[in-house]
Amino acid sequence: MTERRLSDRVPDLAALELLLAVARLGSLGRAARETGITQPAASGRIRSMERMLGVGLVERSPRGSTLTDAGVLVTDWARRIVEAAEAFDAGAEALRGRRDSRLRVAASMTIAEYLLPGWLVALRARRPGTAVSLIAGNSAAVAERLRAGEADLGFVEGLTVPAGLSGAVVGSDRLVVVTAPGHPWARRRAPLGAEELAATPLILRERGSGTRQVLDAALAAHGGLAEPLLELASTTAVKAAVVGGAGPSVLSELAIGEELSSGRLVGIPFADPDLRRSLRAVWPTGHRPTGPARDLLSLTQGP
Repeated sequence: MTERRLSDRVPDLAALELLLAVARLGSLGRAARETGITQPAASGRIRSMERMLGVGLVERSPRGSTLTDAGVLVTDWARRIVEAAEAFDAGAEALRGRRDSRLRVAASMTIAEYLLPGWLVALRARRPGTAVSLIAGNSAAVAERLRAGEADLGFVEGLTVPAGLSGAVVGSDRLVVVTAPGHPWARRRAPLGAEELAATPLILRERGSGTRQVLDAALAAHGGLAEPLLELASTTAVKAAVVGGAGPSVLSELAIGEELSSGRLVGIPFADPDLRRSLRAVWPTGHRPTGPARDLLSLTQGP
């Protein structure tokens, strides 16, 4: 015969707290009020505990309620269990406090530079005591940080949610073909075609970036990307190279607003395919964000 579980043989905390209240107050009615239940419910709870233990615990009379000899012993044991539970609760609260005092964020370069600062300012207003650390990298690196437990929440660009992670869309972005004003493409009137873009050496982000992933997928049916003219590890570096006249590139619309308005970059009309992508918050599957990570996620999703 399988032995009964300990939880089937030991009263729960609510029952033990009620018994301690009876011992302290000398009245089942007052103990019921203190623990927030009705007197019939308190009586039922005591009877259920007596049946479980196989002994009488409380003697009831018009003058009040007193403990039996067995009840005195059980109350002493109950006090130790409740004290241990209080220590457990205090420890858990300390862990929650430590968790809520820091937030580790990993974000792809575009989101880290152009969206995350505003979100973090709003989080600061909501949680002024939370220290935030930010790791910026490409989307593949962000996914690795999350899978390794080195970040609490991540933000990536790209076509899909990385393996082993769950996510929520927090925005969208469009990739734009750009050149310096002196590049021949800046004077063209017809939209640039996918075949010509695919055949042209470009200044690109490294493999693993969300921008590169979207571009690779969009041009796969047109022969794929030509050998890059330059491969650089940040959007800022790519922009500087294009502005300097090194060659054309494809960059996030979020990242080039100032350069387009000032005329340092020119956006080139592109016929097809659509170069839109989703921006996502991501976290390890089965571990939905809690504490400050949950608050940051809610800020990215608007009111």
